[in-house]
Amino acid sequence: MSIPTSWLFRITILIAAANVAFLSIVWIADAADESKTFDEITVHRINVVEPDGTLRMVLSNHDKLPGIIVKGKEQPFPRPQAGMIFYNDEGSENGGLIFGGRTNEKGKVVNSGGSLTFDKYDANQIIQLAGVDDSEDRFAGLAVVDSITGTENHRRIWVGRGDDGTATIALMDGKGRRRILMEVGEKGNASLSFLDENGKVVNRFLPDKH
Repeated sequence: MSIPTSWLFRITILIAAANVAFLSIVWIADAADESKTFDEITVHRINVVEPDGTLRMVLSNHDKLPGIIVKGKEQPFPRPQAGMIFYNDEGSENGGLIFGGRTNEKGKVVNSGGSLTFDKYDANQIIQLAGVDDSEDRFAGLAVVDSITGTENHRRIWVGRGDDGTATIALMDGKGRRRILMEVGEKGNASLSFLDENGKVVNRFLPDKH
């Protein structure tokens, strides 16, 4: 018994509809699974955003690292490093981790180091962990800055190693002037100094010699 052409047409339509429904279900299920696993990924830049598109973090090479972004608007700013920039809830920069290093044509190190910073809202950085060792600077340490919106910012605390190898703890006043200085040199010579507002040592304590 032959099947009427109209029935063949209807069966074909039903099969096609079933296939479309099946593929749609597979596509929706795949789209709902937002978690992906990669063994390796190579990119120039990664932007982490909120559901509304607000930028929260950028991980980038040197070429793609953005300038200063405030409330989603970018201002050109040269950055000779690669790294990671953090942004607050409003899409404004509030810290980051940057790093770099290179030599010139003569093989001399002209840029080497890294910096991790955290900023106060609507102001400059208040904490910086930095290490630099190149042709111009050689230091490593932690700095705490008295960052007040609309005013000149001054470093208040420094704990680190200077260019001459001396380990230092320095406490500064509100104008950034060193007032207490604790130092230990490379050869072990130690001192505790108190300074006036002009930087003059008014008291110095040295260890007793036995």
